[in-house]
Amino acid sequence: MHLFFRDLLIKVKFGESIEDLQTCRLLVKHYIPTGLFVDPYELASLRERNITEAVMISENFNIEAPNYLSKESEVLIYARQDAQCIDCFQAFLPVHYCYHRPHSKDEETFIVVNNPHLLMYCDQEFPILRCWAQSQVAAPCALKSKDICQWNNMKYKSIYKNVTLQVPVGLTIHTSLVCSVTLLITILCSTLILVAVFKYGHFSL
Repeated sequence: MHLFFRDLLIKVKFGESIEDLQTCRLLVKHYIPTGLFVDPYELASLRERNITEAVMISENFNIEAPNYLSKESEVLIYARQDAQCIDCFQAFLPVHYCYHRPHSKDEETFIVVNNPHLLMYCDQEFPILRCWAQSQVAAPCALKSKDICQWNNMKYKSIYKNVTLQVPVGLTIHTSLVCSVTLLITILCSTLILVAVFKYGHFSL
């Protein structure tokens, strides 16, 4: 059961003005830690509605796995230029919490999301970008492109060292109560369904 989710909003601002920044593209490579997951079906729906350009590149990822069985996943987000800021890009990614086992004392746990890799590709060379680049990474040139570009993995200064998400979890002392209430509700609903079937159903021999 996945009841909690958060939206990660990534904003990038260049400290120094770069002419013709419109010829550049920014790709966010994000590693989603265990305990969190990204729903590939939700991403597909968001892409269709032109809300985000994110795609999961981890294969055979089980979104139903609980926290203790979950694995790290990898997501690519093609950032968009901010209409309100000439030197800014932004990217959007919805993440969900995996099911966590109840704790004996604490009603919450914390998940640390490390800062992403920022990859940049420009149609023309800028000397200042060579100073910021650490290495090159091969990735698709665009979301729907099969062509591979060599993106520059950029050095950057983050406002926050990492993002820490607070996840509410149940308490083990409530286990009996939750199981009892769940069982009673299940019996009640099943009884109501059977009554409705026998009262309004049509049977033929």
